[in-house]
Amino acid sequence: MAQATAQHVSESHTFEIRNLRAGVETKRGFKEILKGVNLTIHTGEIHAIMGPNGSGKSTLAYTLTGHPKYEVESGQALLDGVDILKLKPYERARKGLFLSMQAPVEVPGVSMTNFMRTAVTEVQGHAPGLRQWVSEMSDAMKRLRIDPKFAQRSVNEGFSGGEKKRSEILQLELLKPKFAIFDEVDSGLDIDALRIVAEGINRAEKNDHFGALLVTHYTRILRYIHPDYVHVFADGHFVRTGGPELADELEETGYDRYLPQGKSESALA
Repeated sequence: MAQATAQHVSESHTFEIRNLRAGVETKRGFKEILKGVNLTIHTGEIHAIMGPNGSGKSTLAYTLTGHPKYEVESGQALLDGVDILKLKPYERARKGLFLSMQAPVEVPGVSMTNFMRTAVTEVQGHAPGLRQWVSEMSDAMKRLRIDPKFAQRSVNEGFSGGEKKRSEILQLELLKPKFAIFDEVDSGLDIDALRIVAEGINRAEKNDHFGALLVTHYTRILRYIHPDYVHVFADGHFVRTGGPELADELEETGYDRYLPQGKSESALA
């Protein structure tokens, strides 16, 4: 396993989004939400996406990972040259794409340990040895301060918000993706849970060297996870890019200047 991990770290990957347009069907017809998104992420880079409610940040995350609600009009999302938009969600995961959901779903009747071992088997193409698997999962749970009893509980069933988010990071550590998308992973977390989740993301990035897309409204998580780039997302596309200092500017000035003329953030939510 150490040899495989070292090989993974030495690899370099690219995720390139080209002129992506997508939306949803409504009673009034098709509504375009993503209006020409362009972004390139390399291995080891952390890109934070900030912007007002309703701007399309979560739509971008779910379109990239294959949520059936969102229909792609045009554009590409190339992971090492392969357009994943043509692949099914599980095939995108096999290619190395990971999503940490804003509101993780409950899966009654499926234990955490069985769910995780099945997921790792599907992504890696082979089942990990049982003894090795028990050890790896146990160690990962300890690092995230997850009660060992949770391994036998149904996925996310009866979990608190913080426990669900830590469960997502547990998946991240064990699946070892090439690129990870975090959709408001800080949502609903108290300060202790936020620190644990952020530490888990930083640890996974250091060990497995993936590229990350971090969707957030606020700068508090950026005190623990330091982005290489900060992007402002408004009205379905990127309107500004900068370094970490841009997040501090947004904290002070807000998003009003980036909103479509005549609209408020509350109107977009």
